[in-house]
Amino acid sequence: MARDKNSEDFVGPIRRLLVGVLVLALLAMFMVWRIDSPRVERLRTAAVDAVVPSFDWAMAPITGAANLISDFQSYQQLRVQNQELRRELQQMKAWKEAAVQLGQENAKLLDLNNVSLDPQLTYVTGVVITDSGSPFRQSVLVNVGARDGIIDGWPTMDGIGLVGRIAGVGQNTSRVMLLTDTSSRIPVTIQPSGERAILAGDNTLSPPMEFLEDAALVRPGDRVVSSGDGGVFPADLLVGQVALGTDGRLRVRLAADYQRLEFLRVLRSQPHEDIGDPGNLLAPEAEFFGPAAINPAALNTSDLGDG
Repeated sequence: MARDKNSEDFVGPIRRLLVGVLVLALLAMFMVWRIDSPRVERLRTAAVDAVVPSFDWAMAPITGAANLISDFQSYQQLRVQNQELRRELQQMKAWKEAAVQLGQENAKLLDLNNVSLDPQLTYVTGVVITDSGSPFRQSVLVNVGARDGIIDGWPTMDGIGLVGRIAGVGQNTSRVMLLTDTSSRIPVTIQPSGERAILAGDNTLSPPMEFLEDAALVRPGDRVVSSGDGGVFPADLLVGQVALGTDGRLRVRLAADYQRLEFLRVLRSQPHEDIGDPGNLLAPEAEFFGPAAINPAALNTSDLGDG
């Protein structure tokens, strides 16, 4: 018992002495680190160069554990993405088969009915050089203009969906008014119901549809294409899908990626032939047969009397 008491009396002062020395060393290090002097700065730099590299071995387990956790998280994310891609691939295979069957059926129907199709639209690709979007106007500039044969009113696409139309042509550049602009109004058709409406821009990425004939026949997810009415756009250009807005209105989720407008295709849309006088479409009067071809002035009055 005496030996334990003596050892406790010996350890206590040494512990207090070590704690005091450590506190003094820390205070001295703090003071030295706060001194703003070139000589002290060189001393601090030399101390850091001498001490910090020697602690790499101490940080190795922590760094390895952090890398292991990061790799595990990345593997888990890859596994989830792989599963999602597998599901999407299965869906794409089903859609591809349905598209092939519909394409074959459409080709047969067109062949049976001798349908005369419009020539395929050609296009000019331009680079978006600036975005002049604002709370009151939604438009971009592309580096194609009159020198490239661009005409005001031609539609533009980003390769997937309709983006807008040319609303101003310069010699080297053109302005594209987007579908989201408040001045934009285009006629659209909702498939498969065939309902027609007007897509009105409101400075949002999901503009509403106005003047919808029968909203009960339209459901979220329906395909929206241009109708071609009024000669504004060619028919059957993809616009987007029907979506139900938070305000309860039927809107269109645009297919074009408005967040990444880098290249735009300007479609060479040939205007339709204007028919001023529908009577000119008919053959001359002399070519008709029947009562309409009889000239009353050529009739003999005696013949009428005999009748």
